[in-house]
Amino acid sequence: MTYCNRCVMPSSKPDLFVDEEGVCAACRNFDERKEIPWEERDEIFRDHLRGVTAHPYHCIVPVSGGKDSTAQILKILELGYNPLAVNARTCDLSGIGRRNLDNIRRLGVDLVEVAPNAKVRGELNKFCLETVGDISWPEHVSIFTTPVAVAIQRQIPLIIWGENPQHEYGGPRAGRHLLDRGWLEEFGGLLGLRVTDLGLLKREVAPYTYPDDVSGIEGLFMGYFYPWDGLRNAVKAKRHGFEWWFKPVEAHGFRYENLDNHQTGIHDFFKYIKFGFGRATDIACTHVRRGRWTRDEALTHVRIWDGKYPSAYLGKTLDHILSDIRMHEKEFLEVCEMFINRDLFEGDPRHLVAKKSHSDTAA
Repeated sequence: MTYCNRCVMPSSKPDLFVDEEGVCAACRNFDERKEIPWEERDEIFRDHLRGVTAHPYHCIVPVSGGKDSTAQILKILELGYNPLAVNARTCDLSGIGRRNLDNIRRLGVDLVEVAPNAKVRGELNKFCLETVGDISWPEHVSIFTTPVAVAIQRQIPLIIWGENPQHEYGGPRAGRHLLDRGWLEEFGGLLGLRVTDLGLLKREVAPYTYPDDVSGIEGLFMGYFYPWDGLRNAVKAKRHGFEWWFKPVEAHGFRYENLDNHQTGIHDFFKYIKFGFGRATDIACTHVRRGRWTRDEALTHVRIWDGKYPSAYLGKTLDHILSDIRMHEKEFLEVCEMFINRDLFEGDPRHLVAKKSHSDTAA
């Protein structure tokens, strides 16, 4: 593994390009922000909203109840428009996640929650964990399909998404402002798995199927039009009722990130064992690029927090989390073994050791 010499993002991140100077695409993208005419983009964004005749909603904002979706709702309200918040129910909703989702309505908007068949979701969680090493595959797919289905049903032509992750974390098509089927299939976390691979009835996979006819529906990344900043979003959301966790969250060490789903710790652990980095790295890099942390401070944080075995997440123990998908920890460890990148790690999944340690020269 090699690392960006500005932040701490490794070359093992899928689709990440590190140039001849040793700088990753995400850092280069951030450098370009100072050249972006943000006032012009703000006006373009407003034009999109002005072009909608509200009946009674101007747009849909997909929401988890997290910091970013809370900030998105606040921005649309500040601009004087009426959004419909649409939530695709998470797999194992936490108590704090429930409270933060309820807070969305208190901001002054209507909220539609779409909760899929729990039995089917549990089967899909287990299947996807075993097949592609991602327990969150069904949730992440439904996040993108559900708001589109609601937009069609309610004839709301505009969907406002958050950041473009290729721009924030590095990857191709970073400058894209539209989210459509093509983006979902290439960058939406499908990992080569398609709905047709699931072996379920059509009605059972309906919540995970991107609608065929999306003519007249446009999806925009808000992060294309405004300089995205997760921490700033978290602080703003907190001022408007968004609740932070009372201590650093187990998988990454921050109090404001990924608070809605108890299964997220498993998702982040599998990311780490596959690619050698986790959510702590993602967030630490955003702080380095914005000058809040030095690179050495980011390295210290990553060493402490990345790769922790998910024995608990947001106060719920692993055995209780696994019981929801009818899996025992012994079986879980066997699945971990299937996906550990042995070029990077050695040892038991509960006590992994990196074969090469981070250093100022290698990192």
